[in-house]
Amino acid sequence: MSTPSRVFVGRLTSLSVFDPLGDQVGRVRDVVVTFSTNRRRPRAIGLVVEVPGRRRVFVPMTRVTSVDGGQVITTGLVNMRRFEQRGSEVLVMAEILDRLVTVRDREGDYEATVEDVAIERERTRDWVISRVFVRQGAPKSHLGPFRRRRGATVLVPVEDVHGIHQAPHGQGAARLLESYDDLKAADLAEVIHDLTPQRRAQVAAALDDEKLADVLEELPEDDQVEILATLQSERAADVLEAMEPDDAADLLSELPPEQAERLLQMMDADDQADLRRLLTYEEKTAGGMMTSEPVILPPEATIAEALAVVRRAELSPALASTVYVCRPPLETPTGKFLGMVHIQRLLREPPHAPVGGILDAEIDPLLPDAPLDAVTRTLAIYNLVGIPVVDEEGALLGAVTVDDVLDHILPEDWREERHEVTSG
Repeated sequence: MSTPSRVFVGRLTSLSVFDPLGDQVGRVRDVVVTFSTNRRRPRAIGLVVEVPGRRRVFVPMTRVTSVDGGQVITTGLVNMRRFEQRGSEVLVMAEILDRLVTVRDREGDYEATVEDVAIERERTRDWVISRVFVRQGAPKSHLGPFRRRRGATVLVPVEDVHGIHQAPHGQGAARLLESYDDLKAADLAEVIHDLTPQRRAQVAAALDDEKLADVLEELPEDDQVEILATLQSERAADVLEAMEPDDAADLLSELPPEQAERLLQMMDADDQADLRRLLTYEEKTAGGMMTSEPVILPPEATIAEALAVVRRAELSPALASTVYVCRPPLETPTGKFLGMVHIQRLLREPPHAPVGGILDAEIDPLLPDAPLDAVTRTLAIYNLVGIPVVDEEGALLGAVTVDDVLDHILPEDWREERHEVTSG
């Protein structure tokens, strides 16, 4: 199988990688290049390959024997140690795409945005960047699903492109995000975590509030604080409002008190009240772990109505698994908590029946000061995905779900280490 003399990185990423025996190793996610004053063209030294478990490993270009037919063939064993970018290395997809560069032209230089990069194999068998696909004009910070790019496109020799090895302050991230459009929030968070602080800020600026909120929930606390500091205060408050209340409260607790108070005052009154209440509880208690926005319905609501609510796409599987039935008001803190209904029970009952008639009222709710071990025991004993939290008067304050508990029982640095190779 022959290898094309020129391959565009945008096409290369997402291709499957196979070993000589035909077994799939993973999928290409990026290309690593280096720049040198001694070389006319930047050298492509390897691929970043995503292997099962969402771990990213480095495959040297010297191990690549074929790039053709929608797949990459490698030779020899792949080192499964997690890829760590060195100071001299640059990632094409993560760092070069969307860069603002200057293109030298016989009719005069012009500004352009890098849309893609072509690599070629030279006679020395080294892979190098040979061509750059650019679009005339500055990059857009964010492209919605129906916005079209403007400006003529042209393929130019890399020698005619100035600034490709220097990240400008105002670099966009639209092309990078398009290439990772298939990733879940947790996996996109892994990509962002591996970027430089400056590039993380640029990617955060390109994400809409809802997506950025989802990503922040999956990042380590240091990254959360760092990214939030790069946002304008108004946008930071909007992103916090879009986060799950318990995650937003955890992030606010990591900020300097003056900054946290300033952001709280910029929020909607209801969101502000919820977060202030959550911030009063100790971290590893039911109150400190709970979300103040579980699915809440009155007892007269029908099963059909309950199923319609839990179908909402923005609900996590853990939150959608349980409906909490209360007397009005239905915003936390609610009226008297009556019981809960699990989604499996909803699926077994006639749609017109009221949820108040099928309550599971045998499980005692927790008080907000219940410690972490009491929460975990209750979930385990009753095989629950979520457990209600009430005040002394029996009003529902929120619910603790199993994912909240896992966040608190795993090691503090589990987000950084979840893709490390384990010995066995």
